[in-house]
Amino acid sequence: MPRGRALILAGALAASGCAPRIDSSSPEKMAATMQTVRDSLPEDQRQKFDEAVMAVALKDVTGASLVALAAQSPAQLPAEVSAKLNGKTALEVIAEAEAIAAERAAKQQAQALAETRAQALAEIKELETKRVSALAARVELAKFEVSRSRLRLVPRGYSSPQPVIEMSVKNGMSSAVSRAYFKGTVASPGRAVPWIKEDFSYSIDGGVEPGEVADWSVEPNRFSAWGKADVPLDAIFTVEVVRLDGPDGKVLYDSVFSDADAERLEKLKASFK
Repeated sequence: MPRGRALILAGALAASGCAPRIDSSSPEKMAATMQTVRDSLPEDQRQKFDEAVMAVALKDVTGASLVALAAQSPAQLPAEVSAKLNGKTALEVIAEAEAIAAERAAKQQAQALAETRAQALAEIKELETKRVSALAARVELAKFEVSRSRLRLVPRGYSSPQPVIEMSVKNGMSSAVSRAYFKGTVASPGRAVPWIKEDFSYSIDGGVEPGEVADWSVEPNRFSAWGKADVPLDAIFTVEVVRLDGPDGKVLYDSVFSDADAERLEKLKASFK
């Protein structure tokens, strides 16, 4: 019989109440009626029915019991488990199994969404804390004053020139500093886009104590943006302190909250708040 006609016939039998039903009143009847119900289906639906039987019977079984029972045939299932199948036709068992699968999928999706939301809210909190901390750090970092800054290119024979950053600083904070981090910008008046905008740092031998003044010469990588030779003469070099490490090498203040951080925060807040 063609599959389409067989399914139509099975549906008609189920609707009319004539479709065979499972009787789980005893192991013998369970085995016999299970076989009858299974044989009433088209051959290509029988595997689906077998899987549906176990899905319905074991719906509320968990843990080690689930593993043990899943290895048994439906006729060998305990009465309280096989009772879930009693009186059902093949199509009813399959329909209930599909409903169980849909419910389980919905719960898993809801759980995944809840976990994603929790992670996003935790990241939002972390980024907001970082932003507030960065704003507060700028107030303290302003006390570490850069009174003079100059960028020049020093010839190195036949090699490319070596960029040299010359700086004078004063530590106006109450703590010694072992390493300083900066953002340097080379820009021409009236131009919106700078020629160079790069980070650099300087590890201070012996540190710089509160109230001390120091003069430094920093030599960044000459093959980096600092080694560009096409910067016009009217360009101005400015330096911003973005982070300072204390005498123990740990961060004292860090004002870095990048454009990427800000963009990420706004996207998360738009999606999860």
